[in-house]
Amino acid sequence: MTSVLDPALPETAPSLTFADLDLPAPLREAVLALGFTTPTAIQAEAIPALLAGRDITGVAQTGTGKTAAFGLPLLAAVDPELREVQAIVLAPTRELAMQVAEALESFASKMPGLEVVPVYGGSPYLPQQRALRGGAQVVVGTPGRVIDHLDRGSLRLDSVRFLALDEADEMLRMGFVDDVDRIASATPAHKQVALFSATMPPAIRRVAAQHLTDPVEITVARQSSTVSSVRQTYAVVPFRHKAGALARVLAVSDADAAIVFVRTRSAAEDVAVSLVERGVAAAYISGDVAQGDREKIVERVRSGAINVLVATDVAARGLDIDRIGLVVNFDVPGEPEAYVHRIGRTGRAGRTGEALTFVTPNENGKLRSIERTTRQQLEQIQIPSPADVSAHRVATLLGRVPARLDLGRLELYRTAAAEFLAAHPAIEATDLVATLAALAVGDEGPAPRTAEGDDMDDALSRAHLTPERGVRRDDRAPRTGDDRQRDRARPTGVPRYRVAVGHQHGAQPGAIVGALTNEGGLTGKDLGKIDIFSTFSLVEIPAGLSTEAFDRIGRARVAGRPLRIRVDAGHRVPAQGRHAARVQDALRVGAADRAVRGRPVAAVRAA
Repeated sequence: MTSVLDPALPETAPSLTFADLDLPAPLREAVLALGFTTPTAIQAEAIPALLAGRDITGVAQTGTGKTAAFGLPLLAAVDPELREVQAIVLAPTRELAMQVAEALESFASKMPGLEVVPVYGGSPYLPQQRALRGGAQVVVGTPGRVIDHLDRGSLRLDSVRFLALDEADEMLRMGFVDDVDRIASATPAHKQVALFSATMPPAIRRVAAQHLTDPVEITVARQSSTVSSVRQTYAVVPFRHKAGALARVLAVSDADAAIVFVRTRSAAEDVAVSLVERGVAAAYISGDVAQGDREKIVERVRSGAINVLVATDVAARGLDIDRIGLVVNFDVPGEPEAYVHRIGRTGRAGRTGEALTFVTPNENGKLRSIERTTRQQLEQIQIPSPADVSAHRVATLLGRVPARLDLGRLELYRTAAAEFLAAHPAIEATDLVATLAALAVGDEGPAPRTAEGDDMDDALSRAHLTPERGVRRDDRAPRTGDDRQRDRARPTGVPRYRVAVGHQHGAQPGAIVGALTNEGGLTGKDLGKIDIFSTFSLVEIPAGLSTEAFDRIGRARVAGRPLRIRVDAGHRVPAQGRHAARVQDALRVGAADRAVRGRPVAAVRAA
């Protein structure tokens, strides 16, 4: 069982045990019942400070046990007999909210009457409202859905004694700072606050200065120590050839298992499916994968049933799998700090690991930013060629020969080989062995010059980093549909809205419809034509949108990206729609609690 109290973590305080901490008896019993005795470094420092009533800021990498560091003192501050919300935890994503809620429930197993309720987008309001009315004492939620409950009157924060901000830097990156300020301001002035973040940029320090009182500052797991045992490399790969390049890299890797990081939920599924189609035992996890399915997938990776896990950044937070020997950044992360988190999935507990980043020709600036952050220069390598892949496979195959020879029972094959050579005297025995080896590793012989593999090799040989600004057309994501045709399109007179997702991001009509209907209070009949282009989409909404619907839709996400809806230029809209357009700049249209996808099912299929 994976736990936030993993005693195998390197950042531990060996001279201290949970029995030494001044935890209430029910919490101490629950922790010991879970089989853990030694706190991690962040737990050893944060728990006593919080139990003493202090506010804290904790800077720690993923996997250091942050949930228990604030969760145990949070539960200690709650009165199970008082049927009011007394503690609230804010998390950037619904998946993280579910994980934290589950962890808190396990810690509170010896506290009868204490209820933890997770609230997040993408799930029905009614069960959440029912749990809140029933007197749940602890709420774990995403900022957008928490505000929705505040606005509906189903959540009151008058009795909150403890506020925890988890993954504060991620909430900042997703545009939730204003929401966090509003929620914190709705709680009593005299409360405890615990802020945890993997990094501490100036914006997070401003949040801490506003809402924390004389906090104890705790820092563990510096970035430099996280990457010191990892060999870091990069390869220049045009966008359209990333999938093929990834398959080749995995084919020649000696790592037991690999994690492939992508930016979006839709990319996670697409990459996993492309690997499965190439015969790789792969699966993906993202915000669309239910927690139960996620746990099953991770367990299959640990057991060796799956060798490649494709994941988004948030979905992989807290993941600790010993078998991971290779991390591939299929997409360069948006922030250098995220790069450090990603490659920290390998090279753990004294082991060495490898990290490879695919860089498109126009991403020179991102590469240099990563090198400045890690204070290490990444080594450039070349993507393996088909010949390299075949050579690796045949070497692996021949390496199994001595053991198979020792096992015997080869008479059938010796007879067949002798009969074949007798019937084909022009063929040498070595040629027969070479041909059988080629067939065994999937080499069917030279392909026509137009084959994808040759085209990819040519593209890879020409690819190089460029310092020029902008994106060359050859390096863009594949475009379906003609942009010039889009530019020639004329308004139809029906109000039309532009959303910031398109083919390049993996947007599908069903996902856009789902976001508009779920968050905007619309029905399918309220929507007209939907045109999806490379980087955006246009949606006709004959009746226009109210200001409230405009705000809610702006906070929704499709394919892992915020919609950022706005009125399309050149279209007349009803009065309320024009009003929504005028207040557009005043509305927060950042990331929301949920992503809308057609089918939240993991693509898991062994080769």
